[in-house]
Amino acid sequence: MSETTMTGPVRVGLPPQDPDPVDGCDVCGALARAPEAARLDGDLSKVSDINVEMRSHQAAGR
Repeated sequence: MSETTMTGPVRVGLPPQDPDPVDGCDVCGALARAPEAARLDGDLSKVSDINVEMRSHQAAGR
């Protein structure tokens, strides 16, 4: 029979802060407004998705 209980506490850090939009970039500007709306809806998964999208956008140098 296998063990079904955890051996210790799970430690979860704070989520990273929202990325800063690049000045003058319309895409960054739109994406920067979206996390707050998602937070107000209680959709933290969407907040994370938006932040990933902005970081990917910025890494691609668009």
